[in-house]
Amino acid sequence: MAKVKHITEPDTFGFQVRIVRRGKESSRYFSHKLWGSKTKSLKAAITWRDQMLVVLKGSKTRFLKPPKNKTTTGVTGVSRTIKFDHRKDKSYLCYTVFWVKDGKSRNKTFQVGNVDTVTADDELHAFRTARLFRSCYEHAIDHDAPFDDSKFANWKKLRLYENEMLNAVN
Repeated sequence: MAKVKHITEPDTFGFQVRIVRRGKESSRYFSHKLWGSKTKSLKAAITWRDQMLVVLKGSKTRFLKPPKNKTTTGVTGVSRTIKFDHRKDKSYLCYTVFWVKDGKSRNKTFQVGNVDTVTADDELHAFRTARLFRSCYEHAIDHDAPFDDSKFANWKKLRLYENEMLNAVN
C-alpha cells in the first residue's frame, strides 16, 4: 500500500485512521471484512479521514498552549523567556506570542535586550506590546476578520498600547 497520510494498516484485517489535533485523538478502524474488501475499506477510511479533517479544521484555534519548556506570563499565548546566544555568549530577554495564521502555528518574538543591561521600562514595554499583539489577534479571530501583524514591525520605537484605536479592541 502506498503511504496515505493519517492512515495505517496495523494488521492484515483493516485500516486505522488516526488524527490528533490539540492533544485530542480522533480515530477509527475500517475492517476489510466489514467493508467487503481491502479496496472498499481503504476508500471508506480515506472518506472518513477527509471528513474529519474538514470538521477539525473548522474549529477555531484561538488559544494555543505555549510549549512546556517556556515560562508563562499568565496571559494566554504570551511567554517570557531568556534565550542564550552561543555565538555572542550573551543571554537575551524575550516575550514570545503564539498565534495561528493560515492554519499554521506562528510566533512573534519581542526581544527586550541583553539581560545584563535591560531596564524595567524596556521589559514592561515589550510585555505590554506582546499582550496587545495577542489581544489584537484574539479580537480578529472573534470577529472573523483578518489579522494584520505588520503594524507591530517597528514596535521598539512605538508605544502601540497607548494608541486609542488599538486599545479599543481590548
